[in-house]
Amino acid sequence: MADLIPPSPSEEAYAVDHDQGDVFTIGDPIALFADWLALAVKKEPNDANAMALATVDETGLPDVRMVLLKDIDACGLTFYTNLESAKGQELAKNPKAAAVFHWKSIRRQVRFRGPVERVTDEEADAYFASRARASRIGAWASDQSRPMESRFALEKAVAKKTAQFGLGEIPRPPHWSGYRITPTQIEFWVNRPFRLHERLCYRRADISSAWTKENLYP
Repeated sequence: MADLIPPSPSEEAYAVDHDQGDVFTIGDPIALFADWLALAVKKEPNDANAMALATVDETGLPDVRMVLLKDIDACGLTFYTNLESAKGQELAKNPKAAAVFHWKSIRRQVRFRGPVERVTDEEADAYFASRARASRIGAWASDQSRPMESRFALEKAVAKKTAQFGLGEIPRPPHWSGYRITPTQIEFWVNRPFRLHERLCYRRADISSAWTKENLYP
């Protein structure tokens, strides 16, 4: 299967590689991330807000999956999920996580690391109410991450919940909410020719501390 892996770029391929110039143009890392995300939204074919979220299980074995970023501010990055899912159970036991955004269209990535906390019920309620009705029903019907007998079993559960709620309001399930990663480390990466990529890393002890920054070897 080695033929599925592209070869290393040639000198000629590197010669036509696009020079992005100076991309670290904003001092605050959250603002810089927002600036890069805005560009990615314009360039990516879909889901520029998708991030790989890494947690660890009770044995310390890493676990990773794609989730969607739903809010970003000075407090951190927010995503939503079933609290009884694998990621929910892992975060309950070890509330720390790492995340990475990789935007192939602009050849940049951003990494985050830090502690994780639950969002407030008010925040979770507001976001849940903004979701499509079928998605809200799905949050009730799906036993996320647990064994499923068949696709038909899921469809039956969806039909049952659809009938239960009828045309009425669909409240947020008690097992469904959001998490916020409060980053203590943010690393920006931009592609450069010949694998001499540019990396800028911000660190802080906690949310009340000032950011420090340093360049890293590629």
